[in-house]
Amino acid sequence: MKQLLTLITAIIIIVIGFTQKEPLLQLIESGGFIAYPVSILLVALLVFFPVLPYPVLAGMIGAVFGLAKGIGLSLAGIFIGTLMMFFLARYGYQSWVQKKLDKYPKVKEYECLFESNAFFSILIARLIPVIPSPLVNILSGLSRVSWYTFVAATILGKAPAVFVFTAAGTIFENNKWLSIIIYLSYFIVITLLTSIKLKRNRLQETKV
Repeated sequence: MKQLLTLITAIIIIVIGFTQKEPLLQLIESGGFIAYPVSILLVALLVFFPVLPYPVLAGMIGAVFGLAKGIGLSLAGIFIGTLMMFFLARYGYQSWVQKKLDKYPKVKEYECLFESNAFFSILIARLIPVIPSPLVNILSGLSRVSWYTFVAATILGKAPAVFVFTAAGTIFENNKWLSIIIYLSYFIVITLLTSIKLKRNRLQETKV
C-alpha cells in the first residue's frame, strides 16, 4: 500500500508540472508577489521531472528577481523538492529494497561503501551536471543515509550551479554571449575538477 501511495503521489506531482508549466512560468514572469512562491514551487516540481531545463528556469528567476533573491528562491525550491523525493522513496520503498539487498551481499557492500562516504558521494554527484538529480534523490532515500547529511550535501553541491545559472540569467538580455560563456565555463571547470579528484581517489585506493 505504501508503495502504491508513493507512486501515485509522484505521478500527480509530475502531471502537475507538465500541465501547469506555462501558467506557472507566466506568473513568474509577472514579477508580482505571487511569483515568489510560484518560483519555489516550479523549481521543486523540476526535481521530480525536468518539464523544462533547470538552467533556463534559474536564469529566468534571476532575470526577474535579481541575483541574490534568485539564488535564494532556487535553493528553497531545490531544498523542498529534493527532500520530498527523498522521503517519498524512503517511506514507500526503503524497507522493501533493503530486504531485497540482503540477498545480494556484493551489492550490499557497495551500499555500505556509499553510506560510509555519503556526504562526499552526494556532494560530487550534485556537482557533476550529467548525473540525473532524481537518481541521486531516490538512491539516497532508499539507503540508510540520514536526511540531514543528504540535505547538507545537496545544498552545498547545488549552490555553485544555482549561482552560475542565476547570474547568467541576470545578464542574458544585455550580454547573451557572456551568459553563454559563463554556462560553458562552469561545465568545463566542474568536469575537470571532478575528473582530477576521482583520479586522485583511485590512485590512493591502489596504493592502499
